[in-house]
Amino acid sequence: MAAAQGAGGGSGSAAPSGPPASAPGHGSGSTAVAVWEWQDEFGRWRPYRGNVCSYIEQVIQASQQKGRRSGSGLVSSIPLGHADPALAPYVIDIPSLTQFRQDTGTMRAVRRHVFPGDSAAGQGVVWEWQNDEGGWSPYEMNVCVFLEQARATNHQRVDLGPLGYNYEVDFVAQVQTNKSTRFRRSVQRRLDAPYPVTTSTTPLHTGVGCSCQQCWPNSGTGPITTRYRHSTNSPNSATAHQVPGRTASVSSSNVGFVPYNKPALTGARSTPRLNAQSTLVLAQTGSLSAALAASNGVSAQALPVKMSKSSRVSQALAATPTEPESVVKKYLEELKGAPADEDCMICMEKLSSPSGYSDSCPSSSIRPEAVGRLRSCQHSFHLLCVLAMYSNGNKDGSLQCPSCKTIYGEKTGTQPKGKMEISTFPQSLPGHKDCGTIRIVYHISRGIQGPEHPNPGMPYTARGFPRYCYLPDNEKGRKVLELLKVAWKRRLIFTVGTSNTTGESNTVVWNEIHHKTEMDSNLSGHGYPDPNYLDNVLAELAAQGVTEDCLGQ
Repeated sequence: MAAAQGAGGGSGSAAPSGPPASAPGHGSGSTAVAVWEWQDEFGRWRPYRGNVCSYIEQVIQASQQKGRRSGSGLVSSIPLGHADPALAPYVIDIPSLTQFRQDTGTMRAVRRHVFPGDSAAGQGVVWEWQNDEGGWSPYEMNVCVFLEQARATNHQRVDLGPLGYNYEVDFVAQVQTNKSTRFRRSVQRRLDAPYPVTTSTTPLHTGVGCSCQQCWPNSGTGPITTRYRHSTNSPNSATAHQVPGRTASVSSSNVGFVPYNKPALTGARSTPRLNAQSTLVLAQTGSLSAALAASNGVSAQALPVKMSKSSRVSQALAATPTEPESVVKKYLEELKGAPADEDCMICMEKLSSPSGYSDSCPSSSIRPEAVGRLRSCQHSFHLLCVLAMYSNGNKDGSLQCPSCKTIYGEKTGTQPKGKMEISTFPQSLPGHKDCGTIRIVYHISRGIQGPEHPNPGMPYTARGFPRYCYLPDNEKGRKVLELLKVAWKRRLIFTVGTSNTTGESNTVVWNEIHHKTEMDSNLSGHGYPDPNYLDNVLAELAAQGVTEDCLGQ
């Protein structure tokens, strides 16, 4: 959608750079609108679009009305594919306020804020800043409200410091300036659908701990609510979430809200469309080269890693039954009686009713009303729903519980073929002065998508390769390295999808295992020092089923 062009207000002398007279989000409008946002991997809150928020509000309102009549509780989960087919893999879990991606198991915090009806949110105004790839990223909605109010009151320039950002925005020049580095980015004002009117201004959530894998190691007592929870930067270093230069290759990371647009499974009565992936698992090809020379000219210690064309992973898959019905029956025990008041998280129908996928995923050996319980975590689903989920996934012989994300079997991904190079050199990383550095270089070239990718037979691009990543050469860093080798062999580090920052589809993107792509600057969140990084990435690897138990296999 084209951006609205008129961003400046007034032609007099520059207005004060502080906030406008009335605090944002507290206008005098008689109506209120609800905005739902999700938290990206840098801790930024990013608003869902107005139509998605409208759907979420409608489901919750209908659930509340039903609860008042029947005495039942609030709806537990909301599949976003109903509102936008591009969001088919995503479900919002209301009790914990998390967004869950069904095909990868990724979880992100979500929140609901209420704004006046005459604010930016009520008018459908979104303010955005230009990212490193030339695309546009939205500000948090409270920043959008702040900027729109400043523009409406004829400010020519405004300071975002009161909102925790180290930036000034010039409405006349339409630029954002970092107050420390003076680096400038373009900003724009875009018109979209207004956010939904609401009569409920009370929060739905009172502090259940965020279960995002990045945050598990950091807190056991509840969510870290600031935007800095994935970084070691202080709130005064608000530059942490916009890269000061235009060269960071990691910024095309594939994060939760913008999935690749796979064909959707249709026909379910409740229609929570699942991603359609394919059956073929390809072995990684090539071998890892000898160590590279360090950029400072110091010879690097060789750390050879050989990956054969027929890896143990592919051999194991060849020996494992992957027929969908066999996999479902292997990991689930069929129940004789279904829980009367429990919903199936996949199709959103009662477990006492037939599966919502009985029309679109017929099976000769599984009855539509059959209910099974996963053997380890004990969560229950329609067997046919699990069959549909598996059939529209990677079909690698593994299952992941949609509720608690427990992995059954060995999870593999859809990473294109490529090469992983490893070297060491003596220069230390900030925060790790007692050791040298491990450098990982990933090489992936453009190619043609296979049957396991979103659009088989179509080309895919590979932007920003080779990609350079860094670990401290200490005991924990070497442990992370060994697990990253396992993740590489299992094709879990990259995938083919849609870039979150550029919107480009059919391109190679990161796949939820975060890497440090800078050595000596953490302004972007991609560098050092970061004392929590190694623990965080170990948790992310574990979420993909890559743990110490995998080493030596």
